[in-house]
Amino acid sequence: MSATSAITSYADLATELVIPPDGILSRTIYTDSQIKVVLFGFSAGQELSEHTAAIPAIIQVISGAARLTLGAETMAGQAGTWVHMPAHLPHSVYAETPLVFLLTLLRDGA
Repeated sequence: MSATSAITSYADLATELVIPPDGILSRTIYTDSQIKVVLFGFSAGQELSEHTAAIPAIIQVISGAARLTLGAETMAGQAGTWVHMPAHLPHSVYAETPLVFLLTLLRDGA
């Protein structure tokens, strides 16, 4: 990570965490009054069960393959997949392979 008073940057998000052999790891990589950005690593077969968030959020898959359930829709996620979710949308994530994704939570005013 590189940071100055105005800039925070990561050259390669996929290398910012080591996916656990059997589990899920999350690490907040940025937060301010408008957004919170969390990097997740899932081992294959791990699942974040259905839940909702009170604020809008964005999922961006960095590496691996996932099954994303967004409300009544299920879609494949792979490197490059980007999804905006409105507040209160039921959603879940299942890692079909080792998976790294970025979750951006959009706070009021963002």
